[in-house]
Amino acid sequence: MALAKITSITGHGMTVPGNDIDTDRIIPARFLKSITFDGLGEGLFFDARKATAAAGQVHPLDDARFRGAQILLSGANFGCGSSREHAPQAIQKFGFKAVVAESYAEIFFGNATTIGLPCVSATRADIARIEAAIAANPAVDITVDLAAQVIRFDGQAAKLTMRDSARDALVHGRWDSIGELLEGREAVIATASQLPYLAVPQK
Repeated sequence: MALAKITSITGHGMTVPGNDIDTDRIIPARFLKSITFDGLGEGLFFDARKATAAAGQVHPLDDARFRGAQILLSGANFGCGSSREHAPQAIQKFGFKAVVAESYAEIFFGNATTIGLPCVSATRADIARIEAAIAANPAVDITVDLAAQVIRFDGQAAKLTMRDSARDALVHGRWDSIGELLEGREAVIATASQLPYLAVPQK
């Protein structure tokens, strides 16, 4: 089966505000002991959510108004800190289909792309406009259109930017290099059989 072509994502949005949100905040280290990525969504922003509740407030992820949101908005340098691939996995497992932020840490961006989680950038002013639309109506649809390189919301539009290589991989279904390799298994075996240094000696 060919990899999915991720050209456009539409859903409700919510914001986890702040700059320099690191991967330990996104998914605390104690959740990294799991053998698979299954269930990681339960640990997304776990400590931040717990601290917010202890202060008598409601974290955006626990706010009923934003339940089922698929577009996550945030600030600059999102996903900085350690290189744990569990961070984008936790975001995706929670139910988010795309992230919109001012900028991203390099390794986080790469890890997100390879699991088909688009991380697009927009200006602070444009993100503020999207946030204002969500605040006015949490059910407003937000469309992250990778093909057209635009974010549409509430009759408005904002330009999105994304590294060309990552956008091309997502739009054309080439975002999972391991998946691509497995799909080409027969071709790999055929090529390997012609390489003398990979030939199995006959007994």
